[in-house]
Amino acid sequence: AAHPESSLLSVRSKVKNGKLYLATFAAVLGPLSFGFVLGYSSPAIPELMNDANARLRLNEDQASWFGSIVTVGAAVGGLLGGWMVEKIGRKVSLMLCALPFVFGFTIIIAAQNVFMLYVGRVLTGLASGVTSLVVPLYISETAHERVRGLLGSCVQLMVVLGIMGVYLAGMFMDWRWLAICCSVPPTLLMVSMYFMPETPRYLLFHGKRQEAEDALRYLRGPDAPVEWECARIEDACGEQGSSFRLSDLKDPGIYKPLMVGVMLMAFQQMTGINAIMFYAQNIFEQAHFQNSDLASVLVGLIQVVFTGIAAVIMDKAGRKVLLVISGAAMIVSTAAFGVYFYLMSKPAVGAEPHQDLTWLALASMAVFISGFAIGWGPIPWLIMSEVIPIRVRGFASAAVVLTNWGMAFVVTKTFQNMMDGLTSAGTFWLFSVMCALNIVFTIFFIPETKGKTLEQIEAIFRGTSGP
Repeated sequence: AAHPESSLLSVRSKVKNGKLYLATFAAVLGPLSFGFVLGYSSPAIPELMNDANARLRLNEDQASWFGSIVTVGAAVGGLLGGWMVEKIGRKVSLMLCALPFVFGFTIIIAAQNVFMLYVGRVLTGLASGVTSLVVPLYISETAHERVRGLLGSCVQLMVVLGIMGVYLAGMFMDWRWLAICCSVPPTLLMVSMYFMPETPRYLLFHGKRQEAEDALRYLRGPDAPVEWECARIEDACGEQGSSFRLSDLKDPGIYKPLMVGVMLMAFQQMTGINAIMFYAQNIFEQAHFQNSDLASVLVGLIQVVFTGIAAVIMDKAGRKVLLVISGAAMIVSTAAFGVYFYLMSKPAVGAEPHQDLTWLALASMAVFISGFAIGWGPIPWLIMSEVIPIRVRGFASAAVVLTNWGMAFVVTKTFQNMMDGLTSAGTFWLFSVMCALNIVFTIFFIPETKGKTLEQIEAIFRGTSGP
């Protein structure tokens, strides 16, 4: 469709995004629930380790599993979600993933022994995996290209809000009441998604033209040219042909975006974000912070603020610029962390050892977390949902989400061994090198996706210039 620029502007001015924001708000209740799951272990573990009931009391090893078994559930959830979004659609998948959230937290509330706690964590992890796949897809397929970056970044924003919310609530509630509170967002998710439309791209891909137009009319307002947008999406679907077969992986229009998605997730975990968050408590204790609960809330707050900033400037600054700035901040801060640990390991002269160095650890931590939150936190999830072609959405997104959770598990589980083998300083310098690789990868392999329609992005990878 050859539209001169002027008519494009008049088309855009007729688009009303109010209902789109509503649909996004319903969908991001999913990531909020998943933030609650991720953050839940932090206040709950200390209480469970000192629980009066001997059958519920966790030892060191069990506590580490209580924290990390979620990632195992989430990896399985990623695979399950990839199958679900193709078979039953984006909307119903989202409504269904509320069930394991609520069941999981119910089992935790009713737990009689450690095994039940594990089962509850695996179920909530499973739900988190499905959510982390479905919500970015739902948002990218419903959003107008001018606000897709803003809305897509809300996924990570809600995750960090959820984490901070649990840290805060954990200061005032015991672990059972906390689990009860955590089952509220998924319940709301299920109810509110019932009233939202399926994504137009899913409907068109399955040949439901009329429903797709209705969905678009709901999302874009009554005056928007939905027939034109439908036609544009249909053209792209038509070029792509039918469903996915493994032989399609030879097609550069498919393996390139898949590699971009997988590498982004691998690199996101190799920055060491999970290890650092995991280690935050110890760092604050070494810095002699009396109230390490409050410190965790502060960490959460930094994340929320900077993810919010990223969301607001995402569609103006573009994805690549933010990834590079973010990578640079993490190079500097992980290197500084390494220096801190290196100096700490050298014997001190005088009575009071290294007391003046704690500011270095705290400053590095603040820079690292704000750096991560402004780029490498939200953007891999956003780009994953933008670059993957529509007919391989299920399979490819599952591969990408599986990479993320698998790497998260590996990094968190091997972190302690790395600290022993390479020393603390060596480990953080390794993270620093990884962040430098991130930047190189970003500059050479990631296309800028801001302001382009999903169909135009697919065309970039196919090497044709799209409509």
